[in-house]
Amino acid sequence: MNQQALSPFIWSVADLLRGDYKQSEYGKVILPFTVLRRLDCVLEATKPAVLAENAKRLTAGLNPEPFLLRKAKQGFYNTSPLDMKKLMGDQDHIRENLYSYIQAFAPQVRDIFERFEFHIQIDRLARAGLLYQVTEKFTNIDLHPEAVSNSQMGLVFEELIRKFAEISNETAGEHFTPREVIRLMVNLLFIEDDDVLSKPGVVRAIYDPTAGTGGMLSIAGEYLDEHNPDARLTMYGQELNDESYAICKADMLIKGQDVANIIPGNTLSEDGHPHTKFDYMLSNPPFGVEWKKVEKEIRKEYETQGFNGRFGPGLPRVSDGSLLFLLHLISKMRPAKDGGSRFGIVLNGSPLFTGGAGSGESEIRRYVLENDLVEAIIGLPTDMFYNTGISTYVWVLSNRKPEHRKGLLQLIDASSFWQKMRKSLGSKRRELSDEHIAEITRLFGDFREASVGRASARQDESRDESRPTTEVPISRIFKNEDFGYRTITVERPLRDAVGKVVLGEKGKLKGKSQPDSSLRDTENVPLSEKVESYFKREVLPHAPDAWIDHDKTKVGYEIPFNRHFYVFEPPRSLAVIDAELKQCTDRILTMIEGLSA
Repeated sequence: MNQQALSPFIWSVADLLRGDYKQSEYGKVILPFTVLRRLDCVLEATKPAVLAENAKRLTAGLNPEPFLLRKAKQGFYNTSPLDMKKLMGDQDHIRENLYSYIQAFAPQVRDIFERFEFHIQIDRLARAGLLYQVTEKFTNIDLHPEAVSNSQMGLVFEELIRKFAEISNETAGEHFTPREVIRLMVNLLFIEDDDVLSKPGVVRAIYDPTAGTGGMLSIAGEYLDEHNPDARLTMYGQELNDESYAICKADMLIKGQDVANIIPGNTLSEDGHPHTKFDYMLSNPPFGVEWKKVEKEIRKEYETQGFNGRFGPGLPRVSDGSLLFLLHLISKMRPAKDGGSRFGIVLNGSPLFTGGAGSGESEIRRYVLENDLVEAIIGLPTDMFYNTGISTYVWVLSNRKPEHRKGLLQLIDASSFWQKMRKSLGSKRRELSDEHIAEITRLFGDFREASVGRASARQDESRDESRPTTEVPISRIFKNEDFGYRTITVERPLRDAVGKVVLGEKGKLKGKSQPDSSLRDTENVPLSEKVESYFKREVLPHAPDAWIDHDKTKVGYEIPFNRHFYVFEPPRSLAVIDAELKQCTDRILTMIEGLSA
């Protein structure tokens, strides 16, 4: 089923459901039926052999499962003599037969339909007299792997979820990431390992803690298949949403992955892979989502385990858990002595700069930069995601940086690398072309500073072609410590009514100038500069009586991404502005004259 045929098909089923189901409930029927039909088609060719093998092994008193898996040539099987076409032959018993058919699947497939709570929908459709008609609709679509590839099937699932999420006013983007963004992330992940990955028989493990429908894992697998068909990527994941988990599990089953590696549940509060390390990781955690529901478990791990747990460097504010996923991925990195790891994570702008020195966010940034874990941060265009138009950034982290990257961080401004979509999908109005992905990947791989003419890089709708081209940076390289600073507390003396300095009478301030809290101020001093030199140059000329309270000094880190790519453009001259205003005024006068004529 291609994308053009998908929408008409969905709405043909929706026409049957209308009246008995609310629009927001259509997905509860269409999603599990789509999965069922896909599995039904996948098993069709080997069904006779599986049934014969099952009868043979049961007669011999043996556990048939391992033999059935071999005959099915999949990681699952079905032992019912029924399939969806045969279900159509007995309209009066469709409900009982459909139950029987689903129960005859291997246990891991039955779990998929339990996650969908499919039995509830079967009963509801049967009561409404719709079960046979809906089943017939799905039986008549061809979802065989020869007709619909695994990659296309993944797109079909994503399109279904997006449509139903829009109808329900839900956030579709929580469940999956645009495919071109994933392709970019996968390219960045593997680019420096092409030599290793091209070796025969290589096996690597990849993990997504926010797996959604499995798109990131699938595209990583496709990349490796293209570059080295002999390589094997073992996929691991965890997903909170039951429907997305069910689709991901079904997708992994069909791809021959071990679905025991796909775990349901909340990654932050109940790590599904507590002792496993990975070669590669990818994640697009939900943007700006609070973690109050799991705060108790996370704080307990932070306080009792410290750096032996996942959150040792610090905890961000409860209103945004993005950086918790970053720390979770760091905890999953294979030790450098065992080959190390690289991962990519999509974050919004907040983790770059939110929180002052000493805050949880700053301490997390401090940890990743002082431990030289961040290879690059890539700023993406706005309007790239289905549920938000905000600016987003891909962070690439590794504990096995190549020698030429050590101690350095690359920032890439790819905000101008986009093309307009023919049709908007939710908030997504822009996309990366193959050329854009290749260019960003090249900038990362070359690891050098680069700039480009604004006219050729920018695609602003209001672009003024008459303006001269300005060179703007798109790739910059910094030392890790360039993003660090010390926040110093500057004190001024307390004075009495006649202006005399008040001295302390006890404690460590005895005999010393007492600070005036109303005059207290702070200054951020770059790590690359001596505090005393900064203080003498920037503070004392304006406040000769000031001093630094060194006990209150804190180290902080922030990454002011946009500041490093800002290029000053001088304003247009007054003569040009006056000329434009005159043109505008003349047009208005001409229009008024036309109306009064």
